[in-house]
Amino acid sequence: MKPIPEPLATSTKLQAENLQLREQLSTLIEQVRRNEDIMRRHQEFDLAFISASSFRELIESIFDALSASSKLDVVTLVLLDSKYEVRRILEGLNIDLSDFPNLFFAQDAAEFGHLRSLKMPELGPFDEKRNSYMFPAQVLTPASVAVVPLWRHHGMIGLLGLGSLDRARFQSGMATDFLEHKGSIVAICLENVINIERLKHLGLTDPLTGVNNRRYVTTRLAEEVVRTRRHAGVMSCIYIDIDHFKKINDTYGHQSGDDVLREVASRIKVELRLSDTLGRFGGEEFVALLPDTHSADATQVAERVRAGISGRPFMLGGQSKQVTASIGVATLRGSEPDQTAEASGQRLVARADQALYQAKESGRNRVCVSEN
Repeated sequence: MKPIPEPLATSTKLQAENLQLREQLSTLIEQVRRNEDIMRRHQEFDLAFISASSFRELIESIFDALSASSKLDVVTLVLLDSKYEVRRILEGLNIDLSDFPNLFFAQDAAEFGHLRSLKMPELGPFDEKRNSYMFPAQVLTPASVAVVPLWRHHGMIGLLGLGSLDRARFQSGMATDFLEHKGSIVAICLENVINIERLKHLGLTDPLTGVNNRRYVTTRLAEEVVRTRRHAGVMSCIYIDIDHFKKINDTYGHQSGDDVLREVASRIKVELRLSDTLGRFGGEEFVALLPDTHSADATQVAERVRAGISGRPFMLGGQSKQVTASIGVATLRGSEPDQTAEASGQRLVARADQALYQAKESGRNRVCVSEN
């Protein structure tokens, strides 16, 4: 065999090296493009988080945008809500928590178990004993997980669970800087948006009694009428008025009157479901909306409210005195003739008010039902 001429051998070697360099360059360019795409998706996620102005927007970003940007198969969130405050605010703002099946609440940090003192993200293969709290049976079971603690200045506010069907996705020993960054953003945005919702809630709350104000009840009334019609269902309204309230103010002073209003509101709430809406409608008047409640059931609720107010004395001017209330009940059926939702709602409240007037005329401390 003849030897390959040196210039030709050199040329062949350079071509091979050039081909290898082009392949390496192509690989690097593709990696840069992938990294840029990852950065873009994560920047979009951060912007979506920061721009969220409501709890619903933020939670949707956590479960949808985070899943998409990080290519996760399941995301869960547990919030510490020891006084039930967040859930009551969200319910008051008509946010249906059943829309978020991967959102959970804890009454006490002790429920977090070994996670309650977690300072850094915990990564590894899914372990039922360690991870079932963050990934209970009703959600998708991942192959590997990352549990990210959410801390703010006053302490832990919750836990974020990230799950993948890829067993190699999250492994102990991996760097967690990126997850810590995400956890910080989620914690800050959650705290901010919950404070925003608190402010909204305050704008719709009667400052004296802590129940909803008339503006909120009027808005919720129209919404419930629409829902009742959509499902051809039924809803009821009970209208409550404290008997001889002016006499209480005149005899014992306005401070005692305020105390009575607060206590009456508290006693009414005890008899209502979380799905019901209670509001202070006027000076000594309260209105409660009872979705999916027929007249007979609403009348039973009204009787419990009446008995709850009259059955236990109030302290007025250092003296134990009975306070009573008169109550009217009215019911709306979804099959009733069409009006606007606002008009139907106003008519329902007016009928309950007429029944209340009948209760006053009949001797007070009683429940009367509108038959119209």
